[in-house]
Amino acid sequence: MGWANKLSVAVALSMVVIALTSSPSSADDPPIDIGYEETAIAVGADDWTVDPSTGKVVAREPGAPSTDPNQYKYELQCHLGGADFDTPCLSRQLECKNGPDGKDGIPVVWLKSPIGIPNPAWTFHSGPTCLFDPRPEDLLPRIAALIQNEFQKLPVAAGTVTAQPSPHTLRGAETNFFTDSAEQTFDITILAQKVHVVATPAQYTWSYGDGTTLGPQQSAGGPLPQDRWGEKTRTSHVYTQTGDFQVVLTTHFQGTYSVNNGPPLPIPGQGQFSSPPQTISVWRSITRNYADDCIKNPQGQGCPGAAPPTP
Repeated sequence: MGWANKLSVAVALSMVVIALTSSPSSADDPPIDIGYEETAIAVGADDWTVDPSTGKVVAREPGAPSTDPNQYKYELQCHLGGADFDTPCLSRQLECKNGPDGKDGIPVVWLKSPIGIPNPAWTFHSGPTCLFDPRPEDLLPRIAALIQNEFQKLPVAAGTVTAQPSPHTLRGAETNFFTDSAEQTFDITILAQKVHVVATPAQYTWSYGDGTTLGPQQSAGGPLPQDRWGEKTRTSHVYTQTGDFQVVLTTHFQGTYSVNNGPPLPIPGQGQFSSPPQTISVWRSITRNYADDCIKNPQGQGCPGAAPPTP
């Protein structure tokens, strides 16, 4: 579809509300509602997701957190409303040619308004930028339905597990664990669109290898000076048995994504990523009291150079 046809379609749909389903559609797929206002599309980007167990598009769980107070929509660059366009702007508008799929796109600007306000006043957010798709009118809902599954596929590093003391600790003592998990960014392609993803660590779950877990909780832990090893911390653990244990950290990441340099939109739920197992060896300690005077009896039990006691 050429740019002129796309423009005609966008204007024709400017004042209607339609329901679309993800393609290909089936009777089990829920509708994705898209509201058009003056050739702009209002998208609830965190309203839909893909159920990883069924692969179907489903509604986001009620109460899932969203940290962005704004909602977003795009409108055609140079559009003044109705069928009117800014003629001087058209002469210098952004050219959207040869997109990731080799096809031309449409130039748009992004607008924002606070969530939950009736008849909000939309203000400029960013742009102009390009949208490349044969069906730009429902591009964002289609990406929104895929983004959570794509997020979980990313090579997000959960963080490195560090133990104090390590690699050996003592049975019955507090062993401090912490991680250095950090924010990470990725540039991927979804439906031939350039998508920028930001993954931010939000919560942590510790599996200590002895059947005990802690979390999810917000604390990543932190290092202790050596003279304070053995103190209880928010992420420390006491082993009651000796042996080698595999400690695994699962980091829960909140994500945002932007399409073709558009505004950051929240990814529903959290992505969970696990670290490689870290081996911790738990030893036992033995305390003995001795009454020998090592000056008078250098070979007494417990004296330097004396034969070790029989277990």
